Amino acid sequence: MNIIKNSIQMRMFGLVSGLLLNAFGNGLCISGNAGSGLWTASAVNLSKLTNTSVGVILFALGTINVLTNQFLIRHWDVQRFIGEFCFIFFFSYFVNTFAHFFNYLGVPNLPFLARCLISCSGVIFFCTAISLYQRANIIMHPNDDTTNLLRFLYLKGNSTAAQLLDFVIPIIIIIFCAILSHRLLAVNIATLFSFLFNGLIIAEADRLVFPQLKHNFKNDEKY
Repeated sequence: MNIIKNSIQMRMFGLVSGLLLNAFGNGLCISGNAGSGLWTASAVNLSKLTNTSVGVILFALGTINVLTNQFLIRHWDVQRFIGEFCFIFFFSYFVNTFAHFFNYLGVPNLPFLARCLISCSGVIFFCTAISLYQRANIIMHPNDDTTNLLRFLYLKGNSTAAQLLDFVIPIIIIIFCAILSHRLLAVNIATLFSFLFNGLIIAEADRLVFPQLKHNFKNDEKY
C-alpha cells in the first residue's frame, strides 16, 4: 500500500506534537489522580500487586505491544520495532516531567471535582495526540500502533471498535489484580470517560485538529 499524503516535515510535526501532547495529557491524569486511561490504570494495579515500579510495568506492556504489532502486520519490520521502543523512552521521560510539574503547581491538592475535570481534560489531550501521530505514521506508542493496525487492517477504519477491542486486555488485567489484591486503583471518573469516549475523541480529532495532516501509510507496509 502506497498512500503518503503529506510531506515528511508535516508528518514529523504530527509525531513530535503528538508525543508531547500525549505526555502532557497523561501527566494531567496522573497528577489529577481521578482516573486515567485503562492501560495506565492496569499498569498501576499491576505495579502495586507485584511491588514493581509503574515505569517498569508500562515498559513491559509496551514490549508486548511491540511484539503484537509485528504479528498483526504479518512480517518483520525492524524500523517499526526500534522506533516504538524509542517512542516509549521519550514518552516516559516527558510523562514524568509533566506529572512533576503539575504536582508542583498543586494539582493533587485541588478539590475532587476539579481533579476530575483535569483528568478528563488529560484524556482529551492524549486522545488528540493519538490522532496526530497515528496520522503521521512515522513512529508511535506501540499500544496506539496496535489500535491503528486493528482499525485499518481488520476493522475497516472504525476507530471506536478498534479502541474497544484494545481495551479488553487492560480490563482483564485490572479485574485480575483487583481479585488478588482486593483493591481497585487508578480507576475513577476519568477512566470511565476514557472508556466511553476514546474512539469518538480520536475520530473527531482526525476531523477537527490539524486536518491538513492525513492518514499516511508507508510504502513498504504489506497489508
